[in-house]
Amino acid sequence: MPAELSERLVELFRWVDPGPGSSHLVSDVSGWWRDPSVLAELGPALVAPFRAARPTVVVSPAVTGLLLGPLAATALGVGFVPAYKAGDGRLPAGPVSWAQSAPDFRGRRVELGIRDRHLGPGDRVLVVDDWVATGAQLRAIHAICAARGAEPVGTATVVFDCPPEVADELRVRGLVDAARLGA
Repeated sequence: MPAELSERLVELFRWVDPGPGSSHLVSDVSGWWRDPSVLAELGPALVAPFRAARPTVVVSPAVTGLLLGPLAATALGVGFVPAYKAGDGRLPAGPVSWAQSAPDFRGRRVELGIRDRHLGPGDRVLVVDDWVATGAQLRAIHAICAARGAEPVGTATVVFDCPPEVADELRVRGLVDAARLGA
């Protein structure tokens, strides 16, 4: 089934020209959310390589991670914790652990925060995101996990586009190699 899912993800993916003034195409993954069979298969496919690690929680960065994270958490039968981005209008209430990412593929730094009460010692964290290129945001989530005494067990992603050393460091397992999506 994962090979069929991978093929379907490639078919439903599009690159979109955002218009004048843009120097790059933008990924459009909305077709993934529209297809009910893809939506049903994503969670189980993402978590399959990590079941033996027995994650206790799934953490995903906003925005697309807020869709994928709950799918993965449901497939594992564990809870979900969002990693909020500072400045996006959805800042969590109460004590929050923050970490700033290294520059991403566009040179942007993102500050991510997780509510302290939702992550702590003994948690085994599966990080889930839609696309891994530099691992910058994932490293920030790992830093928050370390500060809270939680242990990252790996990273599940739909699209992997990272160098092998980043994939090894963050234990990235993906469903589609970005090279298959063209550009």
